[in-house]
Amino acid sequence: MKLLVTLEADETGMIIAECPSIPGCVSQGCSEAEALDSIREAIAGCLAARQANGMPLTIAVREVEVPV
Repeated sequence: MKLLVTLEADETGMIIAECPSIPGCVSQGCSEAEALDSIREAIAGCLAARQANGMPLTIAVREVEVPV
């Protein structure tokens, strides 16, 4: 399964990784590589928990265009 993730540095320099299509699926790392490894682990755990609880695995995420 391929999922989009976001990466953003916080005020301490940690990289926060989030999977928008899985509510609450967030992780972090000292580097982008570490954050990506961590979010992969978090995604696997979140998917297993959602499946075990009879929840949809993901929610819909759409890209929209906004004039700036």
